[in-house]
Amino acid sequence: MIAPVGLAHYLTVAAVLLTLGVLGIFLNRKNVIVMLMSIELILLAVNLQLVAFSAHLGNLAGQVFAMFVLTIAAAEAAIGLAILVVYFRNRGSIAAEDPSMMKG
Repeated sequence: MIAPVGLAHYLTVAAVLLTLGVLGIFLNRKNVIVMLMSIELILLAVNLQLVAFSAHLGNLAGQVFAMFVLTIAAAEAAIGLAILVVYFRNRGSIAAEDPSMMKG
């Protein structure tokens, strides 16, 4: 017999996603794209927790807030990638150490 999926299962998956996102940021400081993907993983973990608690409590506020977070995450990804493309065209590299050389 298969046990039903409960709140604890969703929170466990969200904790794993959050841990992977934080480790991706701290362990990989050289690749900016991986750092952006790690931020997206963290936002995905937060959204999963919001929706899980919203469904568990029977309240739609968490799901509405998750939609706002998704909108902000999409804008962050689009703007971040646009900045990286322009920076790559100017410098030829997107290494995370390079912007520190631009200090005046």
